[in-house]
Amino acid sequence: MIEIYHILNRGVDKRDIFLDEEDYIRFIHDLYEFNDEEPVKNVYRSFSNSKSFYDINEKKKRKRIVDLLAFVLMPNHFHLMLIPRIENGVYLYMKKLGCGYARYFNDKYGRSGALFERRYKRILIKNEEHFKHLPYYIHCNPLDLIYPEWRKRKLKNFNKALKFLDSYRWSSHLDYCGKNNFPSVTQRKFLLDYFDGENGYKENIKSWLQSFDIENFEQITLE
Repeated sequence: MIEIYHILNRGVDKRDIFLDEEDYIRFIHDLYEFNDEEPVKNVYRSFSNSKSFYDINEKKKRKRIVDLLAFVLMPNHFHLMLIPRIENGVYLYMKKLGCGYARYFNDKYGRSGALFERRYKRILIKNEEHFKHLPYYIHCNPLDLIYPEWRKRKLKNFNKALKFLDSYRWSSHLDYCGKNNFPSVTQRKFLLDYFDGENGYKENIKSWLQSFDIENFEQITLE
């Protein structure tokens, strides 16, 4: 039986954990690099742009710990949707990811101590209702930055909201729309088969935004 998890973590005291573009790219690199049963070799490498990320990662063969279905990075937190491939896969992946990024961040900014407020939160997806909503919920999180009213179903211009999501690089949304952003990071076939491909995903996200009700969804989110 497939186990699918929703994972969330945020900065200690709700502090920002991504301060510039390099930080976002570094974390996305870590999403890829730490998803390997073998020891990590590029943990200290610096990434200033997505081209260097592609050059290194596209050709590397790995034994993945998890299948990463979807992700989003926000200034002070992140969401992941994943399937473990090995026993204790979630724990192993999140330990490597959290420790690796915290070490990078603390070294870069000359700080010490915990970066995240907790180890991480996780919730097992137990039914189809949760499953079908979660990818859209994760990918719509960036709307909090410019259209926070979306959570209260007060969003007036859905086309502008979708245009903003199409301009937000730090998630897997663009890859699900068929636009190569960070295509090597996620394993998308599982969800694309369910949502009837890239066109089905693009058609459904607008209707999902229009019908989204946070009160019905609160029980299955981790906010």
